Amino acid sequence: IKPSDCGMNCFRSLKAFIYMEHIVIIGGGGTGAALAHDLALRGFQVSLFERGELLSGTTGRHHGLLHSGGRYAVDDPPAAKECIRENSILRRIAPEAIEQNDGLFVALNDSDMDYRPLFLEQCGQCDIPTEELTAAQALTIEPALHPDLKAAIRLPDATLDAWRLPLYFYATAKANGARIHNFSQVIGFHKSGGTVTGVRIFDHQSQREYDVQGDLFVNTAGAWAGKMCALAGIQLPLQPGPGVMVAVDARLTNMVINRLHKAGEGDIIVPQRELSVLGTTLWLAEDPDAIKLPPEHVQKIMELCAQMVPAVKETTIRSVWCASRPLIEPKQAKEPQQISRTFDCYDHKQRDNLDGLISIIGGKATTLRAMAEKTADLICRKTGRNIVCKTTTAKLLHYRYFYK
Repeated sequence: IKPSDCGMNCFRSLKAFIYMEHIVIIGGGGTGAALAHDLALRGFQVSLFERGELLSGTTGRHHGLLHSGGRYAVDDPPAAKECIRENSILRRIAPEAIEQNDGLFVALNDSDMDYRPLFLEQCGQCDIPTEELTAAQALTIEPALHPDLKAAIRLPDATLDAWRLPLYFYATAKANGARIHNFSQVIGFHKSGGTVTGVRIFDHQSQREYDVQGDLFVNTAGAWAGKMCALAGIQLPLQPGPGVMVAVDARLTNMVINRLHKAGEGDIIVPQRELSVLGTTLWLAEDPDAIKLPPEHVQKIMELCAQMVPAVKETTIRSVWCASRPLIEPKQAKEPQQISRTFDCYDHKQRDNLDGLISIIGGKATTLRAMAEKTADLICRKTGRNIVCKTTTAKLLHYRYFYK
């Protein structure tokens, strides 16, 4: 079709209909996986680049808790509402990656009991279903709990597989045409007239460099997202928040166990197959590549979790590790535990006068799909597309399809 056949406006509309922009995703964690899936479903050309193995950053190192939102209901309601919504969606679209075992928030002393009315009220405000249990009822369900506990509240927490769940997104994205490149590190940006036009890639396997052009570039590098923006000459309000986790060599409970108090350290136990993952601590850091695991944190976690489940102190430690949360830097100084766990995406055209680059930070594994949806919606607005999100209902392919 020539412009003269239907007029220039008609030609432009037809060209826009035929051509779908090439979106380049930087970062191969859970958010990158969910975004590749979302964009592929909307018909975009998608290329994703990860400097190491897929999921080798924060995504592959978290404790595997599918949050009900209860942990954030009192002090961070927006994050709580995000969690309960995504909890139900993930159970529908990837049920095989989730152990739908529920969770208990346990009260061990009078202070915990005093916290209970506010907790229940706020869970109700966030549409998080709760069931109050007596101590005897809780001990019947989970005999390993401390025998002197006072009460418990049941919520729809669950256990997810930190690796397999995002691989479901990768498998489906790949089946829909997304190109996934691991061991491919973005080492620079190409810019022209205030717009990012390409990235320089270093292939760690072939030891060569090459350039990739695109229409939009999305920074999903998690705790490393600030480093990516620095390569582009801009700053991102990101605060890496490392935390230590401990896996002990026994499945001590079948449900996720939380302490019924304000979110703190050493107050979560997540059953993962035949192990129990205890977590977590939190401190703030500058460089996620220069994190040293404080050995005293291990003992702290063991002692605090043993208050909920005494058998913790008698169980062999299988492994210890840490991971950095990609926290949104607060505008005012706050204690680490007070920093919101919600998420946001930034159009750097609006924020830094640099077009062609978007960053998504914050959030958690439970909200990876929602983070992708918000980012893909922004991409549609920037490209003039009106394509609705399909990821709330589209069931994901099994993770094994990624390797076919």
